[in-house]
Amino acid sequence: MNVLIIGSGVREHALALKISESKNCDQIYVSPGNGGTTSIAKNVILNLSEIDKITEFCNINSIDFVIVGPEQPLVDGLADHLRAKGIIVFGPNKKAAMIEGNKRFAKELMREFNIPTASFNSFSKNQYDEIINYLRNGKFPIVIKASGLAAGKGVIIAQTPEEAEQAITEMIKESKFGSASDEIVIEEFLEGEELSIFAITDGEDYVLLPASQDHKRIGEGDTGKNTGGMGAYAPLTFVNSEMIKEIEDFVVKPTLNGLLKKNSKFIGCLYCGLIITKERIKVIEFNCRFGDPETQVVLPLLEGDFLELLYSTAKGKINKESIKYNGGSAIGVVTVAGGYPDKYEKGNEISGLETINSENINIIHAGTVIKDGKLYTNGGRVLNIISYSKQNDLINNKTLVYTEIDKVKYKDIYYRKDIAYKQFNK
Repeated sequence: MNVLIIGSGVREHALALKISESKNCDQIYVSPGNGGTTSIAKNVILNLSEIDKITEFCNINSIDFVIVGPEQPLVDGLADHLRAKGIIVFGPNKKAAMIEGNKRFAKELMREFNIPTASFNSFSKNQYDEIINYLRNGKFPIVIKASGLAAGKGVIIAQTPEEAEQAITEMIKESKFGSASDEIVIEEFLEGEELSIFAITDGEDYVLLPASQDHKRIGEGDTGKNTGGMGAYAPLTFVNSEMIKEIEDFVVKPTLNGLLKKNSKFIGCLYCGLIITKERIKVIEFNCRFGDPETQVVLPLLEGDFLELLYSTAKGKINKESIKYNGGSAIGVVTVAGGYPDKYEKGNEISGLETINSENINIIHAGTVIKDGKLYTNGGRVLNIISYSKQNDLINNKTLVYTEIDKVKYKDIYYRKDIAYKQFNK
């Protein structure tokens, strides 16, 4: 089978690495890919707005299957266009992708189908005065979200009315997130332990992958600014079978059924961002694709044919027996460029990767590029170093990952040294 993966990031490298293990995989193409995908795939440049040229590429290269990684092309309807051309695609159509592309849609779906989540109100951008009045009478801290896609940066937790008003001014008056903040969702602040879980679904049936937990903040102890993710680990010892049943019965099943009733059948990976509150498990957010950095630590824990899982799902009848949890554990640590998530440099040479030769380490590339045979930084988040094992042994995972990551060198490298600290403090 020839596979085309759409995307340039660490998630796409991780997907390609796992898919390459399948006996049914002949050739992988990644568009546009990164410096890491070149070792297991062919990087190609395709303009996602030129559907006819993508179709032509698929026909010329006998592409059997397309996997769309990032949220933006899914929200833009890429999967719809490719399916209309007769191409088998893993990823939801445009209507179903609204569960991530429009937070107001997602919250109203949850309210309509009794899916537990934070209480909320939504506003349009021309209701500035109404928003300010609402906030002045609100309970703090409070969560303010741009309803549209904002590259993972459109969420503000305001501690005071003054912080909230500043956030609204930046979103609406200064268009900090562009059209993403044409609508604003304001939610109650939830406290509790967070987790992520992926449901691979054909729209009706599904398989849940092992639960994981990411670390969004730039600083140790979960301090500082939010990022695209500084690391993750899986599985979570505090997630037991009763919790999984609760997630299935009150989150996954009603969400899929609700989308079906709205003629928005979801085919792909439904990312469930959850929080365990004092009352019950609640939904923080849904995404319409694999999450990052969780994907990088979840995939090494799967035994079987991952390509078959995705392909059968895309064909409309998920093969639930194609994979299973192998009993293991994994920790992933993200290295970033100095200054990230604010201003940072690109183009610094990376060295030391060739000295990492443990069979229990995956080196997954995020923002890298190869020039003249050398590897350089090409983004804020640069590399993911993943330590995994077939035993549930996070202590040894942690020791190994931090031993090996010390070998990675580039100018102003930074990474958190406390990934999975909550697990070890329990």
